[in-house]
Amino acid sequence: MTSEELLGVLAAFGHAQRLRIIAELASGRVHVSELARRLGLSRPLLYMHLEKLERAGIVTGQLELSDDGKAMKYISLEPFALNLTVDTVREALAQDETHEPD
Repeated sequence: MTSEELLGVLAAFGHAQRLRIIAELASGRVHVSELARRLGLSRPLLYMHLEKLERAGIVTGQLELSDDGKAMKYISLEPFALNLTVDTVREALAQDETHEPD
């Protein structure tokens, strides 16, 4: 993991609404509209938070067709563990150095 990837993961956890989304998804996948209702968020605001969580690999979205042909997006929580230590930071910085362009 590079420092940029580490910062993306940390940013994903850096908002109370995103923590609420993670907690809500812990019980299973949910349709976006239902998740917005449960959390009391507008869909545009929810999508903004979901985008950060998806980029960090914490949630995934899957489009499915309903019986009447409508596209429905379901969001699932991915298994994750966050163990942040000084070694994690040092390893991320070392990865940056090994992946620097010439």
